[in-house]
Amino acid sequence: MDNLKIPVDLVAPIFSPAAYGNRDKIHEIFTTLRRDYPLSIAEVPGFDPHWIVTKYDDLREITRQDDKFLSSVRSKTLVSQAAEAFIRDFTGGTPNVFKTLVNMDEPEHTDYRNVTAQHFMPQSVATLEPLIRKIAKRYADKLASMAPACDFAWDLGFHYPLEVIMTIIGVPEEDHAMMLRLTQWVFNYTDPELGRPGADPSDLSEVAKTWMIAFLEFKDYYDRMVEDRLACPREDIATVLAHGKVNGCPMENVALISYFAIASTAGHDTTAASTSMAMWKLAEDPTLLERLQENPKLIPGFVEEAIRWATPIQIFVRSAAEDYVLRGRQIKKGDLLYLSYVSANRDEDIFDEPFAFKPERSPNRHVGFGYGGHICLGQHLGRMEMRIFWEEVIPRLKSVEMAGEGRMAQAETVSGPKHVPIRFEMT
Repeated sequence: MDNLKIPVDLVAPIFSPAAYGNRDKIHEIFTTLRRDYPLSIAEVPGFDPHWIVTKYDDLREITRQDDKFLSSVRSKTLVSQAAEAFIRDFTGGTPNVFKTLVNMDEPEHTDYRNVTAQHFMPQSVATLEPLIRKIAKRYADKLASMAPACDFAWDLGFHYPLEVIMTIIGVPEEDHAMMLRLTQWVFNYTDPELGRPGADPSDLSEVAKTWMIAFLEFKDYYDRMVEDRLACPREDIATVLAHGKVNGCPMENVALISYFAIASTAGHDTTAASTSMAMWKLAEDPTLLERLQENPKLIPGFVEEAIRWATPIQIFVRSAAEDYVLRGRQIKKGDLLYLSYVSANRDEDIFDEPFAFKPERSPNRHVGFGYGGHICLGQHLGRMEMRIFWEEVIPRLKSVEMAGEGRMAQAETVSGPKHVPIRFEMT
């Protein structure tokens, strides 16, 4: 491993949201990086230098050491120098518009995570199965009513997990569309179909501008909900958050609104991405549906492989809290590390035939939900939502094929399919 710096023309596309609309090209780049530059430095104009972390074991070594690789002192998502300056001006000096669990370090991260943690543990999530199955049955019926063709992602994939998490939070149905709009603005801020109207994809500070607009909309909405739940508690996550305490005190407002925001965005978008990707794979391979119908016990493995394949959280950024040697490289305190989950989930040293979709893959130790202390709080809920949905749909699906080109959203941090056109028969 002699190459310290990655050629700019090779690495620049992974700094561009638009490039992620073509996952095949992204995988081609990362395959080259894993082979020739597994841990090397990218110096892309407009951005600070980043170590590009491509290998599964390296990513896990970093993410299991939250004290050495920090989440709060720099942006956890990839931002340009212009965007970071814009954010710090808006926030009064901090590097993040939102102060979510994603952006926190210890001990604050655990203190805030514990406010809702018990509600997302397997035993608590299991009590939600009747509610989720009722919703899943309704969406299976909706899918059947659309035969012989639909755009699965656009017509259904975005909406099923949205309804699940909004119901759990306590957001009324009439506000679900607004929450989907804000989610797409935050995660797909430069996508011409999903991003904020008027957003300028060529502006390197666009992400900061969009996040600030979205944060203020979330604040306006959830400040009113908090006031309502303080006066009239209900059996929902909104009530848990409104009454939540950290070190005996109410959560400060930015962190509270950010808690609502991350639950209202990542709480469904990542599940939507994996669900739509699963349908995409079913539509591409008729033998896959046959195998799942012959052996329904494969459905949980099908879900896990769809998560690995989709890898909705594509990248996160950490900063080194101290000097550290990784893969023989000397990382210095303050260095930025670009963690590619997309690359780690295709690492040839970990996954047999990483570019083959195998629901039988076992064990499937993907990092689609992250790893370490920051592993996704909603992982058990997401898995159950997907399992239940496919338990309702697969027995009724007689045939399915692609009816056009599948298309990914243009976003570098969080992304998934935005169009999955299918032709299908269903009972």
